[in-house]
Amino acid sequence: MEFSELIKQRYSVRGYKPDPVEDKKLQQVLEAARMAPTAANMQPFQLIVVHTEGREEELCRIYDREWFVQAPIIIVACGIPSKAWVRHDKSNYSVVDVAIIMDHLILAATAQGLGTCWIGAFNPEAAREILGLPEGVDLIVMTPLGYPDAEPKPKVRKSLEELVRYERW
Repeated sequence: MEFSELIKQRYSVRGYKPDPVEDKKLQQVLEAARMAPTAANMQPFQLIVVHTEGREEELCRIYDREWFVQAPIIIVACGIPSKAWVRHDKSNYSVVDVAIIMDHLILAATAQGLGTCWIGAFNPEAAREILGLPEGVDLIVMTPLGYPDAEPKPKVRKSLEELVRYERW
């Protein structure tokens, strides 16, 4: 599939079939995240693969949407600020790096026929407890991973003219 077609096909899936995700597809999605660029190649992240079966009630404490636990897997992307590149003005790039790896993961999932949905509006205290996150590890974003059981809505995007400037502001 052409890359331009892939990015048009990707959408935020809010309904999943209970069908399991084949291990080969999961590994390909995880490998895409591993291969993503990070600042100074520091790779200051960890992914947690969470199987939802039997844990639905507990996982809904993290993000309370029924469709969140319909997918057989949730992938949690954590940043480790102490292992990240830091710009001279003290800007820590762990969040940027996690966003890049998650984007790679989500596009790879789409290429495999899998659905995802970027989730950042979660309960961080519940997530830390349920997932056993140690100090110094920040949950940045997560996504369900499974076969879509929901139709995409039309994408609404601003025009390039509204989003792009050349040479200066």
